[in-house]
Amino acid sequence: MTIFLQFKKIYTSAFKNLGNDLTATFLKAFSWFCFILIGVVIYAFIYRLLTGFAFQ
Repeated sequence: MTIFLQFKKIYTSAFKNLGNDLTATFLKAFSWFCFILIGVVIYAFIYRLLTGFAFQ
C-alpha cells in the first residue's frame, strides 16, 4: 500500500506547478494512456506465462 501512496505523491507533485492548464491536461492524459499500455503488456505477458507459451 505504501508503494501506491508514493506513486500518488510523485504523480501529484509532478503536475503541481506546471504552468499552462492545457499542457498539464495533455500530460495527465498521456501519462494515463501510458499506464494503461503498461497494464496491457503486463496482462499479455502473464497470460502467455499461464497458458504455456513456449518462449524461445
